Amino acid sequence: MTLLDQLEQLKTQFGPKEAQRVQTLLERVSRLTIRDAETLIRLHELLLFLRAYPHNPAVVRLTEAQLHTFAGRVAALRERGVDLSVLEHPDVSGIDGTSLTDTFSFFIVRWLVQHYPAQLSIYWDWFESENRLAETWPRFMPLLEEDANVEANVPYREWLAAARDGEAELTWLVERFDGLALPDKQKAELYDSQQLYVTWTPRYASTRTGKRITMRNVFYHRGPLIQRREISLRAELTAPPPKLRKLSLGDGDRALDLAREASTIRYRELYGFTHGDPAHVYEADLGRGVQLMLNGLPAEKRLPLRAYHAAMIYKNGVPIGYFEGISLFERMESGFNLYYTFREGETAWLYARILNVMHHVLGVTSFAIDPYQVGHENEEGIESGAFWFYRKLGFRPTKRDVLRLVEKEEENIARRAGYRTSARTLRKLAHSPMIFELEQNRAGDWDRFHVRKLGLRMQRRKLGSVFELVPELKRVADAKNAAEEVTYLQAMRRHERLRATLIALGS
Repeated sequence: MTLLDQLEQLKTQFGPKEAQRVQTLLERVSRLTIRDAETLIRLHELLLFLRAYPHNPAVVRLTEAQLHTFAGRVAALRERGVDLSVLEHPDVSGIDGTSLTDTFSFFIVRWLVQHYPAQLSIYWDWFESENRLAETWPRFMPLLEEDANVEANVPYREWLAAARDGEAELTWLVERFDGLALPDKQKAELYDSQQLYVTWTPRYASTRTGKRITMRNVFYHRGPLIQRREISLRAELTAPPPKLRKLSLGDGDRALDLAREASTIRYRELYGFTHGDPAHVYEADLGRGVQLMLNGLPAEKRLPLRAYHAAMIYKNGVPIGYFEGISLFERMESGFNLYYTFREGETAWLYARILNVMHHVLGVTSFAIDPYQVGHENEEGIESGAFWFYRKLGFRPTKRDVLRLVEKEEENIARRAGYRTSARTLRKLAHSPMIFELEQNRAGDWDRFHVRKLGLRMQRRKLGSVFELVPELKRVADAKNAAEEVTYLQAMRRHERLRATLIALGS
């Protein structure tokens, strides 16, 4: 076995002997010469896992020391002429010493310019259509229309250089778009229409390699990780919740910045982090070194009908995933994403603890999962067997034909030793949403519901407001603008007739 093979084998084995062997291997890693990008990635992910799930303080110290060498390791590979394009893949992007390039949204680019202007640049080599600039730049470049409307091969970068007068290109552009006398949404539409590629070369603390939050205590693993078979979701949901601590406005702002960094570095953008409300961010200690940072949205950014909450998940200070919950009455559409590197680390226990928080804080008792989460048009979900992860926690498909297929598969599994569901069958199973209901007396109520059906009804009836479709909603409309959307959910649950009406219209 290679050095990395041995680390891979030992990373989820805990005990005094295993800890000593991991320490020895980590000390040898410091002398390891890496000659290709794939080995670099593998070492990086092993070190991050061990940093999040450490055996003892020495493992924390050794992994941190090795992670600080990655900018140098990347530079050495680059000098040797090694192809590093694989480092740009979203599953592994954000390693220290690398950059990322994308058409980030206006809101994220504006945020990056505010925080890291010196680390940003426009990547003109990938720019595809100058006609988009002709539609936007004349708004803040006098006489550009004279050139752009009638001339071919307009030198837009020359115009930009003359206008910005030495200021950084991206900073100047974002300031001009931000200064337009338009609502934020229209500014974003105009900026995004340019399809400008932006390169971000982050500092160590913003990379996947170095991103941490401060932990009061590190949790060291001395025994086996908690397995899915040990988790009863129903018992976990009804267990006492962890204590929530509301952060100050400044700390809430910093928590959202950390979440935006962790998402952007992975080429992701979550609505709840981009537009999160810093005045209402809560921290929960889930145990075993896991911190949850939960936030809602300010009134002007909320969804028209459902309540929205997002949460960033940290393990011993390392960001390991995020959660998105979109709620209506007692039903929450839950999106759980544990980053690829950490999927061997107590995933079922972690998911159950997060749902416990959502149940107790928001009052939700039904948790729905979109088909994409279990593999519909998502090959990663098929390869990971996501369907069975949720099924074994107690979720059921809401489509009857899929449920019959599940029951048949479960019979095969029980009857035939070593039986595994084929990828073809998993794709069929992934065609249905799934749901877990804590209140059995309401089981099945939401099986056919989708909020999109309400919207389509409005379009067909040529209605301009959801209140025209559901007049009873006016009873709880004021609560939608309360300081926190939990007030809205509480108000909704007092109106059973409204619940029945919405379920019928959305089913």
